[in-house]
Amino acid sequence: MISPAPPAACDRTPHPTRTPEERESADELITAWALTARGGDPEAVEKFVRSLHRDVQHFVGYLSADPQAADDLAQDTFLRALGSLHRFEGRSSARVWLLSIARQAVVDSYRYASARPCLADTDDWQAAAERAQERGLPGFDDGVALTELLDALPAERREAFVLTQLLGLPYAEAAELSGCPVGTVRSRVARARAALMQSLHDAERADPVGAPN
Repeated sequence: MISPAPPAACDRTPHPTRTPEERESADELITAWALTARGGDPEAVEKFVRSLHRDVQHFVGYLSADPQAADDLAQDTFLRALGSLHRFEGRSSARVWLLSIARQAVVDSYRYASARPCLADTDDWQAAAERAQERGLPGFDDGVALTELLDALPAERREAFVLTQLLGLPYAEAAELSGCPVGTVRSRVARARAALMQSLHDAERADPVGAPN
């Protein structure tokens, strides 16, 4: 069982205020840990897992059909990654490599879910969405469940938005992970942002602040 420890000094997950240079430096360090971990170095394995656990959990949580399954999907992602780490050669950053594995884990979860009926507890789902929501994103108030809004987007736009706007990946890396041109990623992000802002606008018109109950 992979149980990452609480965030510590070695935790280098992306942060909204991190500059491109800082993100590049962090990715280089994480990739170095991954390459060292290939030889079975337990300290490098721990640093690799801890450094990217939050990114993976957020990514699978936003992309999956069931946000409550984020922990299991993250666990599955790291089990797959550690099982194939010996094949990682550093041709891309360890972050992009790991998120590509996370993406496949989500795809597989969709396939599995489509083969069996699934009942969802609406109240618990909404609570999970609120807990998973990033705070301080421009245009999103604390009372809005971002996960719920993202769920209404087409899958490819949702993925592009999550990778670039929430996880902070450069457009080029998001394009590499998604297997499409950079221009396509930019277009998907722009359309996703426009749709999200329209959804917020519609919600505000439907339930204006201060309106009597």
